[in-house]
Amino acid sequence: QDQLQQKIICPGPVTCLTASPNGLYILAGVAESIYLWEVSNGNLLAILNRHYQDLTCLCFTDDSSHFLSGAKDCLALVWNLYSVLQAEPSQIPDPRHVWSRHSLPITDLCCGFGGPLARAATASLDQTAKLWEISSGELLLSVLFDVGIMAVTLDLSEYHMFCGGMDGSIFQVDLCAWPVQRDRTFQTERENGKVFKGHRNQVTCLSVSTDGSLLLSGSHDETVRLWDIQSKQCLKTMNHKGPVTNAFIVLAPANMFNPDGKPSVPLPKFSKHLHGTESNDEQGSEGVTLRLGLHQQEPGESYLEKAEKMYAQMYSTREKNLVGDQEHLTIQVSELEEEVSTLRKINKNLFDFS
Repeated sequence: QDQLQQKIICPGPVTCLTASPNGLYILAGVAESIYLWEVSNGNLLAILNRHYQDLTCLCFTDDSSHFLSGAKDCLALVWNLYSVLQAEPSQIPDPRHVWSRHSLPITDLCCGFGGPLARAATASLDQTAKLWEISSGELLLSVLFDVGIMAVTLDLSEYHMFCGGMDGSIFQVDLCAWPVQRDRTFQTERENGKVFKGHRNQVTCLSVSTDGSLLLSGSHDETVRLWDIQSKQCLKTMNHKGPVTNAFIVLAPANMFNPDGKPSVPLPKFSKHLHGTESNDEQGSEGVTLRLGLHQQEPGESYLEKAEKMYAQMYSTREKNLVGDQEHLTIQVSELEEEVSTLRKINKNLFDFS
């Protein structure tokens, strides 16, 4: 049996969790708050409190520039990661868009490809799935079903939207169907060839393979099923000892079949306090921390101030040289050379880090 590699204690029960595709950030929903951690050092960068009830789902855009949050308060929010990182610790940054067109709790979110130009799908207990444009925040499509929707996903080409229902049905919605209607009703009896039937309880998660041929679904009926999308046939059923809460298809990592493969860099402990508010920052922590747009509260000199002092020293040595203080000049020059080499080293570290 595999050993538990690490246990990270969070500030409360985590209802949803996601990592940015670039691997730099972790988002967690704890009650009504969104916690944002930096993976490399475990710093807690932000706590966002803009939802009124518990979080249910979180997801990033494929370029990690934006993230979306959905909650039981029927709201889906779009956040610009850069704006969240720029904000002062005392302020709660505003989301880029607030989508409030659902009338019951949001159950799932899915983001397509295209970074800030992507389209996003939301699912809700109000029996609708909606498709939105992240750049403008506009509603592109709303599909009404006859059951509450628990899961939603898009295929890679975004030709189809797949919606998992409370009754175990999975519905395939064609996004390129003609005529184009913003409000559509999915009538199961008329669209018989577009329903996957097999689960006996609510569908909790959906995932499409990269070639768009297979659909993976998990359910509270304690099974995970693999479907052929073209024929709607179930190819494989995997049984579990309890309700399935999440399942997804991933590209196999290079060391997947290497029995000795282990993560080369262990995760640090995730901080429970906002970065910069701890009473004593760890003294021994090596590395470079970039804080975009935040004025440093520490009394220590900034590098700009050090550079200014260095220039002042250079000018003063030049003046002293004029009156013939050659020995003093030699000492000053060696100090400056040391300072320059230190700054070069810092600059190189920053360059390697970025």
